Amino acid sequence: MSAVAGSFAKPNAVALSLRYALRELRGGLRGFYVFIACIALGVMAIAGVGSVSASLSDGLAREGRTLLGGDVSFVLFQREAKPEEVAFLRSRGTLSAAATLRGMARSADGKLALVEMKAVDNTYPMLGKLKLAPQLEMSDLLAERDGAFGAAADPTLLARLSLKTGDRVTIGSATFQIRSTVEAEPDKLAGGIGFGPRFLISEAALRATGLIQPGSLVRWVYRVKLPEAANNERATEAFIADARSAAPQAGWEIRSRSNASPQLERNINRFTQFLTLVGLAALLVGGVGVANAVKSHIDRKLEVIAAFKAVGATGRDVFGIYLAQVVLLAAIGSVIGLALGAAMPFAIVGLFGKLLPLPVVPAVHTDELALSFLYGLLTALAFGLWPLARVHDVPVAALFRDTISSEWHRPRASYLVFMAVVIALLIAVVIGLSFDRRIAAVFVASSVVVFALLRGIAALLMTIARRLPRTRLPMLRLAIANIHRPGALTPSVVLSLGLGLAVLVTITQIDGNLRRQFLAALPDQAPSFFFIDIPSAQAEQFDGYLRQIAPGARIDDVPMLRGRIVAARGVRAEELKPTTDSEWVLQSDRGLTYTAELPKGSKVVEGEWWRADYSGPPLVSLEKKIADGLGLKLGDEVVVNVLGRDIPAKISNLRTIDWQGLGINFVLVFSPNAFKGAPHTHIATLTEAGGKAGDGKIIKEVADAYPMVTSVRVREVMETVGSVVTNLALAIRGASAVTLISAILVLGGALAAGHRHRVYDAVILKTLGATRLRLLGAYALEYLLIGLATAVFGVIAGSIAAWLIVTRLMTLSFVWQAGSAAGVVAAALVVTVGLGLAGTLLALNKKPATVLRNL
Repeated sequence: MSAVAGSFAKPNAVALSLRYALRELRGGLRGFYVFIACIALGVMAIAGVGSVSASLSDGLAREGRTLLGGDVSFVLFQREAKPEEVAFLRSRGTLSAAATLRGMARSADGKLALVEMKAVDNTYPMLGKLKLAPQLEMSDLLAERDGAFGAAADPTLLARLSLKTGDRVTIGSATFQIRSTVEAEPDKLAGGIGFGPRFLISEAALRATGLIQPGSLVRWVYRVKLPEAANNERATEAFIADARSAAPQAGWEIRSRSNASPQLERNINRFTQFLTLVGLAALLVGGVGVANAVKSHIDRKLEVIAAFKAVGATGRDVFGIYLAQVVLLAAIGSVIGLALGAAMPFAIVGLFGKLLPLPVVPAVHTDELALSFLYGLLTALAFGLWPLARVHDVPVAALFRDTISSEWHRPRASYLVFMAVVIALLIAVVIGLSFDRRIAAVFVASSVVVFALLRGIAALLMTIARRLPRTRLPMLRLAIANIHRPGALTPSVVLSLGLGLAVLVTITQIDGNLRRQFLAALPDQAPSFFFIDIPSAQAEQFDGYLRQIAPGARIDDVPMLRGRIVAARGVRAEELKPTTDSEWVLQSDRGLTYTAELPKGSKVVEGEWWRADYSGPPLVSLEKKIADGLGLKLGDEVVVNVLGRDIPAKISNLRTIDWQGLGINFVLVFSPNAFKGAPHTHIATLTEAGGKAGDGKIIKEVADAYPMVTSVRVREVMETVGSVVTNLALAIRGASAVTLISAILVLGGALAAGHRHRVYDAVILKTLGATRLRLLGAYALEYLLIGLATAVFGVIAGSIAAWLIVTRLMTLSFVWQAGSAAGVVAAALVVTVGLGLAGTLLALNKKPATVLRNL
């Protein structure tokens, strides 16, 4: 004893705590499996998401030149580069030009399909490899022979039109022979999402179609590959600066190999953050399991703690020993999670490498793993310190007292400060390292509110149970008593199940609304078709033709140009500091229009609409949220570049827009005289009154009469977008499954922690005459009532969170999904009652004599 007492007096407290912690853990990890599993699951989710995202970012950076198709790209809409601009670009390196345009492909038997044409020159591709089947030289592939231009088509087009290699199609005024199929384009990602299959042709073939008219929505891309001697970031930046100086009003969108697809990278960052927060939610749910495990462990070790103090250990000494145990166990769980998370990029590439459309370069990312380890450690401490601080005040007299019932009290102030520092550090890491700090801050605040509410729900449930009138039904009376008695499982079950259910309801409600928005029936007033590239001179004639072939349909027609915001309130676009919700409007050319009347689906909320006969300096109307995000107000000047000319306009009014009607609307709407004399086309919509029975006929007749006009079926576009949404929702559901598994583990751990009390209860009640069936019924009622109350809270909290995300962040309409909510409630009750009764059966199987001997 004197040796042990002397050891506690030694100054090296850390080494001493670690030594005794390791000695206690020699007996095994019984009681800590849920602790380790919860930390491992949460860390695995965060490390896996971070590692995959980092591997993808590395792939995009490594393949930046290939994805871009050169070192620098210059993009123009609706106009080709001028000869002097082309000469400037050619003087700085190897130049390759390409143009993209939508069109309608017609097979020999009259079938029609929307295609994304891409016209390239003989130098394409300068970087990477174009994979064809069969593989042909570009000169052979695209050459004109026997009255037909050569083309390579996406296999989807061949399937839609029942074609094979060698067959012919017509687009506009040109005939094409499909000589190969496109298996992979090296620069496909830089072009964004297309609404039709790829159709690769030559520039001469594109011109032969007759679709390039003044104002046509052609996207011209000029890629420059710098000489090897000047192939570095400094030379690239200098080249971009020289290009802006040489043609300040060119209006081109410039990208370098370091940001080949900025929108894709931003979307990846946002999606990564969302999945990381879902993983962090799983870790927070697991934190409840940590608290339960530590509390149960301390309960089992009260006599050991008292013995430590009896031989001279101070409260801080004992706290240090058990703190070291918590840190060691958290490290074990985190290492397991890190190993699984680090392996995720390798597993994804190994299993789905050939199917991935993105360049994932698997590697071990130590920074992401270190951050995940920190999350695991801080979460374990944040949840474990409250029950752990209790050891400081365990008296030596605990050696001689019954330890079945123990009173809990608030930890000492020093431990509360320690806990506050850990929680503050965890919050700082979550918010400080997030891509969007506002969303991270909302997540943190929501988590705090949900935990407080869950604790309040548990206290309220216990209070109600305590104040209910005494019933004559024994099973119900016992169930109600178990809910509010000292040491009841109610707080543990509510906390462990509530947050997991809230996250699950949030995910299912968002998923259901996205599916409803993109995959279910279109809105009642949604147009059936969009018609683009209508020549301005034929707009009225085309309108009349539509009314002739679709009598009773509603036709809407507006002029359309493409333009890019280059400055606002005197500040260049590159120097503006937009919010994350509005930055997209500055990233590329946007659709513009002019009109004397307020567009349908718009409502002026600030300022006044201009008069129909207004003929003064250009005015512009902005969408309200975009204006707020850019820091613009009435009277500010906005400069847009249209067809190589800067046009300033003052903000006359701000509008709200109903985007969900899918009608024609624009963020920027100008007064009628703003683009006087500028070549442009029109865009029209047709809304059928009697469904889609005549869709095929309308497309065919429009293609026959106006081959230069492209018909876009709205339902097909929504299906394309819906397929992307479905894939994203699948990833979200996968991540949320980790949270649900954590919640089930924590619930099982909470029930296991109360197993000893259940054994004593069962033995006493059986001794007093209670039957096994009656006890099972009482416990089932208890778990049913607790599970139902928790499920109701989870549905309410999750639905509110989903409503906020869908309406505020996604700006979509929200419809409560009653079916999914009911499914979550049913699943919660099954899991709670099932796990509870499983533990109860074990308790009921204990022999009374064995337990009674030790009372």
